[in-house]
Amino acid sequence: MKNLHVFVLALLLSVSGLSVCYYKNSILHLPLSQEAHSPVWTVEAHVSYKAVKKSTKVKLMLPPKHPLGFDILDENFISGHHGLGIEKKNRQRIAQWTLRRPKGMQNLYYRLQLIPTEQSHEDNQPVSFPKKKQFSGLMQTAVESVLSDVRSKSADIKSFTHELLVKLNEKTPDDTVKLLKKGTTNSVAWVQRVIDILQGARIPARQVNILRLKDNLTHGQLTPWLEVHNGTSWMAFDPYSAHEGYPKNTLVWSIGTTPILSVKNSKHQKVDFSAYQQFQDKSMIALRKAQDNHSWALEFSLFNLPIQTQNVYRVLLMIPLGCVLMVFFRNLIGVKSFGTFMPILIALAFRETQLVWGIALFSLIIALGLLIRFYLEYLHLLLVPRLTSVLIIVIILMLVISLFSHKLGVERGLSIALFPMVILAMTIERMSLVWEEKGPIDAIQQCVGTLFLASCAYYVMNIPDLQYLIFVFPELLLVLLAITLVMGRYTGYRLVELWRFRALLKSPD
Repeated sequence: MKNLHVFVLALLLSVSGLSVCYYKNSILHLPLSQEAHSPVWTVEAHVSYKAVKKSTKVKLMLPPKHPLGFDILDENFISGHHGLGIEKKNRQRIAQWTLRRPKGMQNLYYRLQLIPTEQSHEDNQPVSFPKKKQFSGLMQTAVESVLSDVRSKSADIKSFTHELLVKLNEKTPDDTVKLLKKGTTNSVAWVQRVIDILQGARIPARQVNILRLKDNLTHGQLTPWLEVHNGTSWMAFDPYSAHEGYPKNTLVWSIGTTPILSVKNSKHQKVDFSAYQQFQDKSMIALRKAQDNHSWALEFSLFNLPIQTQNVYRVLLMIPLGCVLMVFFRNLIGVKSFGTFMPILIALAFRETQLVWGIALFSLIIALGLLIRFYLEYLHLLLVPRLTSVLIIVIILMLVISLFSHKLGVERGLSIALFPMVILAMTIERMSLVWEEKGPIDAIQQCVGTLFLASCAYYVMNIPDLQYLIFVFPELLLVLLAITLVMGRYTGYRLVELWRFRALLKSPD
């Protein structure tokens, strides 16, 4: 019954820890690896205009709050002396700057940071089929001829739009297509002409203005694109090549034919777009998004602590992992060592001295201290004065080794000052007692076992991915606790005992 209680408790702890970890990873998108990076696009719209003496009002169309294929990580405005307001019309947002007495050239900036996302933000507003477009004279005849030809080669709205664009963009167009293309001197006029032709077939269509994101983009401009509605959702088409969808790294800036920029009482107004790409840690991006969404998990995140405190916990949170490893080696394998947590504290010292130098300096201090400890035995001191004497001797030995190392130019020897002096003193005392009670072989075995456990803990506690995982997902400590509880109920033979009694396992033959 007791075993069942422990196993149920361990299961509850594991499920709790893993559930919170799953929530952070799947919902908040905190990565499980510190090497996970995500591209971040920084896009800037630069508005410039020359003001006249009258007050001015500047309107700039902004991307939707949830642009297709992206999430807005951050956005800000550089407005100078202008007043700023944000208007919302359906999914479209409009920035409005106002200034009462402008003088000379004025510059305004809108900057936003975008991260790619797999989530789609659909426009679910109801769409009605437009009335049939009526053209005049020969244009009406040309439209009906092209629509009739395309209709015979298509099966639905998607294939109809594709065939129409292919027909209109033939390299050697016939007279009918030439007539339809007449007057379309720019891409905006061409997209509007295609929309009018589609309206003749009562197909909902609209113009979408996109910005093609390129690294180190300067003086970029928006490109008109075509979208048609198939009764369920909007589909994008290249108005020239008839390819479906948007190019890679495309930001949908606005929808419709409304001018991107309008400035009242000014001249020489224009807007330029710039963009560049960089890569950021996914964990930082996820935390910023969670902060914007006011997630409860962020309120208990270690990232809210001061940086100095965070650095302390990056070390402390690895101690339970080293302790679980020590429990495994001692309870299941049977490795002997001095003290319960002494190997873990020695492993922490190895973080500063490095492993090879740490083992060498540790062995030197223990050997010298053990010789002096044997001498103190002849003095017949009481326990507390003896331990104090050993501690003072350890400090003197550390000081002497540091001075000699500095004189010899071996700067790594100075790191001996980072060893826990109390732990060294207790190790010397324990080793001397084991030496007297069980002999030198057992004492050396336990010393070697201590160094072995400390070395294993050092390697595990210094794995960068594990350090990141425990720090970002501290709830995994509940899983480590569950593993410790389960191992704590093991009462069978240790691995070294099976080797010790291997003769009993042999058959009589």
